[in-house]
Amino acid sequence: MNLTKNGQVLGEDPRRSPPSDAGFGLYAHVPFCAHKCHYCDFYSLVDQHDRVGPFASRLLAELKCISSGTSFDSIFFGGGTPTMLPIDFWASWGTVLAERFHCSPDCEWTVEANPETITPQLAQAMVEAGVNRVSLGVQSFSPKALQTLERRHNPESVPRAVEALRAAGMSRLSLDLIFGIPGQDLEVVEHDLSEAIRLNPNHLSVYGLIYEPNTALTKRRDLGLVQPCEQEFEAEAYELVVSRLSDAGLHRYEVSNFAQPGEECRHNLKYWRNQSWWSLGPSSSGQFSDVRWKNQSRLDAYLASSGWCPLDSVELRTPGLHRAERFLLGLRLEEGIGVDEFDELEAGPGTSRHQSLQKMLDGHLLHIKDGRLKLTNQGYLLADQVIGELL
Repeated sequence: MNLTKNGQVLGEDPRRSPPSDAGFGLYAHVPFCAHKCHYCDFYSLVDQHDRVGPFASRLLAELKCISSGTSFDSIFFGGGTPTMLPIDFWASWGTVLAERFHCSPDCEWTVEANPETITPQLAQAMVEAGVNRVSLGVQSFSPKALQTLERRHNPESVPRAVEALRAAGMSRLSLDLIFGIPGQDLEVVEHDLSEAIRLNPNHLSVYGLIYEPNTALTKRRDLGLVQPCEQEFEAEAYELVVSRLSDAGLHRYEVSNFAQPGEECRHNLKYWRNQSWWSLGPSSSGQFSDVRWKNQSRLDAYLASSGWCPLDSVELRTPGLHRAERFLLGLRLEEGIGVDEFDELEAGPGTSRHQSLQKMLDGHLLHIKDGRLKLTNQGYLLADQVIGELL
């Protein structure tokens, strides 16, 4: 497949000619779930048990398409539920990595998991393969909130999963939580945070619930079957999250992500810093400097193909788009962006963008520190609005 823009042929499939710089990320999408949660808009399929094995073999084959000797410093398995893959898959993947590629000594290998899928045997298999970080989709410790989200696990499965992972020697653990769930109050948010902190994770991702288009939860909202939380409550809940996690030694390094010092998710930082990563599996997206691609979201097509996953689209990122995205993503980080990077966005004195910046500074939504433009605590509450206006 050739790379085209406005009908002009610009080159071949970008995966055939990657840049030579080292330190790529690698993302693999596993589209299987035991149940489709009502708020989820990621590409995932249920009742596909007969295709999990063939998918695992196909994913290993696609990994071998990457040039031998490529260097990785982060690997991330997302989904779906990657821990639904056959237990022997992890050893096979680890072997291919060791034989064909260069992984940095401190390479971060993350696997997303639902708590109920973790067993001592699976935990041991992942550790022996080289997985050193697991992200557990907890979402809430409240049975009522989990029922609203259509999550199938029970809160008691979370400490059991954590215990099994730590007993196997898993060195890094992250938990995902959601606030703003219909029917939730600050007492429930406080309980979720306390239970999560009690498990002493290295990292927490805490997201406000988003009503994504075409999800079951959004359809229920539109029918009046669920009542979204008020914005004022969501702001209070977020402030509680930041305060409680800070007291527990987990600093905010991105709008929704908190970590002990040095435990930030290296792979996700590649996204927010606009760096390069490979992508494998249906519906996943990859990026090399000025080129981005998205794989087709069709499991049948993936299993029937060979070599690379069939492409859905390829995008040439102009220098202007690259700068805008660097700004859009970078400002979500606690580190912010360099003032010089903002100046490159045609934001000189007299421009509307410069006027918007001054308004944000005067309104204490942004501040400049050590030559970097950053959101203030108040700005984090309105992050999407602030960034959107500046762009």
